[in-house]
Amino acid sequence: MSATSMIPAAPVKNLDVARRLGARRRFMDKLVRLLCIAAMLAGLFFLASILFTLLWRGIPALDLHVFTTEFQPTTYGDDTALRGGLMHAITGSLIQVVLATLIGTPIGLLVGTYLAEYARASALGNAVRFVSDVLLSAPSILIGLFIYQLIVLPMGGFSGIAGVLALAVIVIPVVVRTTEDMLQLIPNTLREAVMGLGAPKWKMIMLVCYKAAMSGIVTGVLLAIARIAGETAPLLLTSFGNNVNSFNLGSAMSSLPIAIYQQANSGFPDLIAIAWTGALIVTLGVLAINVAARTLLKTRG
Repeated sequence: MSATSMIPAAPVKNLDVARRLGARRRFMDKLVRLLCIAAMLAGLFFLASILFTLLWRGIPALDLHVFTTEFQPTTYGDDTALRGGLMHAITGSLIQVVLATLIGTPIGLLVGTYLAEYARASALGNAVRFVSDVLLSAPSILIGLFIYQLIVLPMGGFSGIAGVLALAVIVIPVVVRTTEDMLQLIPNTLREAVMGLGAPKWKMIMLVCYKAAMSGIVTGVLLAIARIAGETAPLLLTSFGNNVNSFNLGSAMSSLPIAIYQQANSGFPDLIAIAWTGALIVTLGVLAINVAARTLLKTRG
């Protein structure tokens, strides 16, 4: 009788243990969820604070004068003070970013294609991939120092072409990583089907793989543009900046990040206001590029 009465004890004990473990898991789930929500709200708070500050400080000086006038020294001899525009900086940024993208994108595209299609498991491919990843995470000022030693010193001065090359070096690893990842998402059965019809490998890559991965590759290029649009450190060591509108890549060339840095440290209220406006322009431009990149990536998915 006593042996029979002891039989249900084990299931009851196991049920209690399962209930306690379930309650603990639910508690940990709620705790982690709350921590994630708190982290998200903190990030959104700081992002909203930055955007609000830029809008508050940048909009008052945002007018057509900013886009059509070069730098002008501020004078306080009368009621009307001269405000320095940002046309020279906007022009320099557009020139350097566009040229850097045109130089870095084909190189990154070809390297990413090589890693995804020809050297997936080879020792050379692994070495190139490792170097690309290191370059992707390297501080941009180191790239500026590299171009300074390679281009600026031999040329005997700062130049727009040195700034373009520094930005192009930053573009390359971003495009390499995106291209490789997008091409690796394409099923191998699609490659085999195309090559089984007698198409050479280069034609399969050009007409099938690139077409299937095009939106992802374009997204990577847009993200690379968004990154180099706000770079300051490498340009301080390469193109350096000036106060006039210039299209000469052989001489110093201004850019929006450098103009913001210089005018924010000028000590003159008018120039500081223009610096806030420049920061707003850069932020809105980078935000628009990131939104476009996310939209393309979402469309691809």
